Amino acid sequence: MKYLASYSPELLDQVRQLIEQNKLGDYLQKKYPERHAIQTDKALYEYVLDLKQTYLRSAPPVHKVAYDSKLDVIHRALGLHTAISRVQGGKLKAKKEIRVASVFKEGPPEFLRMIAVHELAHLKEHDHNKAFYRLCDSMQPGYAQLEFDLRLYLTHRDLAGKPRAE
Repeated sequence: MKYLASYSPELLDQVRQLIEQNKLGDYLQKKYPERHAIQTDKALYEYVLDLKQTYLRSAPPVHKVAYDSKLDVIHRALGLHTAISRVQGGKLKAKKEIRVASVFKEGPPEFLRMIAVHELAHLKEHDHNKAFYRLCDSMQPGYAQLEFDLRLYLTHRDLAGKPRAE
């Protein structure tokens, strides 16, 4: 339950019950039955830029958006925002990049949007503070629930990949 460590013991007990009853996958499938069709870096770039244009027009431009197979969800990197600095003439220019863990190519559209919103929010708010989460929630109502469900999804994915004791 490494993805859920910061949640209350009562909530973790409910998750454990779903796991023990073998119902976590059913819960997620019922709540998120669809899979998104954004499979290429180009499509992901267009998707993220559309969100940025809708909610964060005045934020700095994003120069690159891509899926990244090297992002490690175990170390809490579902997505990553970076600023690559380059010297151009006598000036230092920063290019903003967003990378999304490749594991989310196969996920529900709600999770991809949640990650994109999260990374875009970092263009305005660098820290995970109240203003950051207010911004996330304004771009994606119900953001906190989606983040929790995404953590359930990752937990289920880990459990499904491990051989079960008999």
